[in-house]
Amino acid sequence: MPKEPRQRNRDNQPKGDTLTRNLVLGMVGLVVISGVIFTVLDRQSAKKTDFDVAIEKVDAANNGPILNASIDPADDFGIAFNKGTLPKIEVWEDPRCPFCKDFETEIGDYLDELVRGNQAEVTYRLTSFIGRQRDPNESALAANAAFCAADEGRFLDYHKAIYTVQGAENSGTYLAPNLLEIGKRLNITSTAFQDCINNVKYSNEVETVYNSMPKYNVKGTPTVFINGTVWQRSGAEFKLDEFRAAVEAAK
Repeated sequence: MPKEPRQRNRDNQPKGDTLTRNLVLGMVGLVVISGVIFTVLDRQSAKKTDFDVAIEKVDAANNGPILNASIDPADDFGIAFNKGTLPKIEVWEDPRCPFCKDFETEIGDYLDELVRGNQAEVTYRLTSFIGRQRDPNESALAANAAFCAADEGRFLDYHKAIYTVQGAENSGTYLAPNLLEIGKRLNITSTAFQDCINNVKYSNEVETVYNSMPKYNVKGTPTVFINGTVWQRSGAEFKLDEFRAAVEAAK
C-alpha cells in the first residue's frame, strides 16, 4: 500500500545521527574559524602591545628641572654634566643593551641625584654597536634622539624613558615615530626636536662615540668608570649599595 504523503515526508528527513553529526561539524568549523581570527588579531595587537603598554609609564609629571649638558668634540661627544666636579663618573651604554636597562633600573635614580645635586661629574657615552648590521640601526637612532633631548635640556628624562620602553632587539621600538612619541609624553615637542629625530641630526656624533670605544678600552656595555677606573661589581646583579660605596670612596 502506498505511503501517505505525511509518512513519505517524515521518511525523507535526515536521520537523527546525521543531523547531530552535521551540527557538530558546523560547530567545530566555527570554532576553528574563530580561533584563526583571534590568533591573527592577537598577533597584530602583540606588535603594538609592548611599546603601547610601556609608553604609558612615561609621563612629564616625572620630569626634573631643565638641565643643560656639555657636549665637547674634544671629549668624543660625551654628554657631560657638572664638568670639573669630583668624583668623575663615565657611563658607557647602548640603548639596545638589556643589561644597560638593568643598570638604569637599579642605579639610574642615584646618578640622577648626583647630577642634579652637583655631586659628581657624570658623562654619558651612548654607543651603538648592537644591530650595526641592521638598517636602520636602532641603537644609533635612540642615541641620536638622546642627543636631541639634550638640546632641549631634557637628556636625563629622555634617557630614563628610553630604557622604560626598551623592547626586544629589532622590534622597531626605536624608530622615529616612537622616539617622537617619547618626546611628546615628556613635553618635548619643539620643531627643532622633531627635525633632529627625523633627520638624524647627530648621526656623525653617535658614530664618533662608537669609534672611540677602543680609545677608552670599552669592549661592552654597560661599562662604568669612576675616576678613570672601571667599576667592578661583585656579581651578575647591579647593586646600588655597592655602586654608592664606590662613588663615596672616590670623593
